[in-house]
Amino acid sequence: MAGRLGALTNRRRLPAIALLVLVVGVGVYWFGVRTTTAEPMVRLPRSVAVIGTGSEAVAVGFDATILHWLPPPEEGSLPALPVSSPPKKPRLGGTLLEQVRVLAAAPAPLRAHLQSSHYGEGGVDVELGSGVELRFGDASRAAAKWQAAAAVLADPAITALDYLDLHAPGRPAIGGSGHTLPPPP
Repeated sequence: MAGRLGALTNRRRLPAIALLVLVVGVGVYWFGVRTTTAEPMVRLPRSVAVIGTGSEAVAVGFDATILHWLPPPEEGSLPALPVSSPPKKPRLGGTLLEQVRVLAAAPAPLRAHLQSSHYGEGGVDVELGSGVELRFGDASRAAAKWQAAAAVLADPAITALDYLDLHAPGRPAIGGSGHTLPPPP
């Protein structure tokens, strides 16, 4: 009987010892090992374009998602897409998607100068605030086309132009002289 009583007492001690080890382990981690606390952080998607105007304006994300849940963007802070209201689908498609892909690839220093985008006969065209039109064609190689645009716009020998054709980013073509260039970044 004494052997059975000892075995029963040891079984009752085992959960208490495990609980004590767990509490000590958590305490050591919490006060000794842990060096930082987790802080909540919300990252908003980067908006690259706007649909509509005023309080009815809706931002469009870099992946062509319609960002209905964001407050309306500040007037003139994003380039406008050529539609007055967003489609019912959650993402843009077709020629609007091509335009968003081009706008999303724009380098940060040039983003402030982008006024609008439209899809013309030759593909995606982006208009700068100064009136200069950047002709991209399709959205393929958008980053290389923006790099070529930045190089031409930064060239001190060019002071005015009407358009910059970027269909072949290795050989950008310029035309006209009616619009001044935006200030360098």
